[in-house]
Amino acid sequence: MNIEKKVLLTIFGATGDLAKRKLYPSLFGLFKKGILREHFAVIGTARRPWEHETLREVVLESIKDDVENEEFAEKFASHFYYQPHDVQDSEHYRTLKQLGDTLEERYQTEGNQVFYLAMSPNFFGTIALHLKSENIVTEHGYSRLIIEKPFGTDLETATELNEALSNTFTEEQIYRIDHYLGKEMIQNVSAIRFANIIFESIWNKDYIDNIQITFAEAIGVEDRGGYYDGSGALRDMVQNHILQVLSLLAMEPPKKFAEEEIRKEKIKAFQAIHKYTEDEALRYFIPGQYTAGEINNERFIGYREEPNVPEDSLTETFVAGAFFIDNERWDGVPFYIRTGKRLVEKGTRINVVFKTSPQLLTSEECGTNVEPNVLTIYIQPTEGFSLSLNGKEMGQDFNLSPVALSYRHDSEFLGNSPEAYEKLLHDTLDGNSSNFSHWEEVKRSWELIDVIKKAWTNHHTELYTYPARTMGPMESYELLERNGHEWIWQPEKWYIERKQLRCDF
Repeated sequence: MNIEKKVLLTIFGATGDLAKRKLYPSLFGLFKKGILREHFAVIGTARRPWEHETLREVVLESIKDDVENEEFAEKFASHFYYQPHDVQDSEHYRTLKQLGDTLEERYQTEGNQVFYLAMSPNFFGTIALHLKSENIVTEHGYSRLIIEKPFGTDLETATELNEALSNTFTEEQIYRIDHYLGKEMIQNVSAIRFANIIFESIWNKDYIDNIQITFAEAIGVEDRGGYYDGSGALRDMVQNHILQVLSLLAMEPPKKFAEEEIRKEKIKAFQAIHKYTEDEALRYFIPGQYTAGEINNERFIGYREEPNVPEDSLTETFVAGAFFIDNERWDGVPFYIRTGKRLVEKGTRINVVFKTSPQLLTSEECGTNVEPNVLTIYIQPTEGFSLSLNGKEMGQDFNLSPVALSYRHDSEFLGNSPEAYEKLLHDTLDGNSSNFSHWEEVKRSWELIDVIKKAWTNHHTELYTYPARTMGPMESYELLERNGHEWIWQPEKWYIERKQLRCDF
């Protein structure tokens, strides 16, 4: 049974795309489940001179595909209020407080407040300062702050931002949201590891050869060229999403499956990730940028031809690399990562590659090499997992062939599963921050990423190119080949075999 949450939620940036696409539908999902019911209100703020009714119309439009009962939807939207707001004007915060006090009394929210900063990080510190100076944040009930990435652009800016927020909020009150941590199969990583003795007992260097994490996007930068060119794949994806997933894979088993213990082990995992020297970073990390390409007779322009991207841009749209963990469990095991725009197809997956068994069965006896067992965790667009095993082929000869034990959620199940943002908003209302990024995790991730970025800059590292809709530059394949490994997921092979894609590797 869901327990109703009493809360006043204030969204800074309520007219933006994130609020329309993610936040309003997610809040409606919580409303349908009864987690939000009678005792909640939402204040939307932004610069646009909207009225309450304007916001409610936008909310109804954003949830229209999920509405079964119009009256129910109207009731949900009636809890939304709008306040035109200049984040740098103290008078506007006083007006905001008056509205908040009125709604607290009307909806009996017991002083519980959540502030969602769905806008540029440039304003985070200013907003936090005014929330304190105008006494909007009080000790009556709880106050929690949700902030979107990017959390800084390097360690220095991230530290400045954290200090600005810390003047108003404690670390326990700050929820740094990473929507990937709300995805079903990301949260299932811990279940697969710790609830199955066949995996946890061999989750170490003695049995695992390497681990591969791929975050592939088929799309280009679309209309985000101006923003993306100031960021790049390393900062946009590796610093947050990928390192968060890596920490879940590498962490030690918590003493108990509770928020504080999980957080403690994740931080330890981050601290154990080897911090490269610049020379090591150059050896283990490959930057790439997509050029014009074609797949299945469909042509795509290169990154430098995208709108709002400089024609001489040196921003990487692809990164491949290897992290190592400096502890007893993972000594010498590479965690390979890759992410990029305009790759063959969209897909996020983890491949855990186990060592091959002792050669009791030789290649001559089996007719082929013994393939490694691989545990694959599918995160998107489908969710599930598979485990490849070696089995005997049908027939008189003793030939081995890989067999996959596979389970993926069907489309009906996926359609009914909670959106990642809905899960994370629910966690915030519960005061559960285990699926959010702690400052120590953010700090360490920037320490790791800054070295790689600095190495590329200081040594004028070559930006390796790859045709749009391939799986990145061939140097990313060579990176693994140097260690006797190869990428497990190679979706380009399907297209190459059908002559729908030309590739030089």
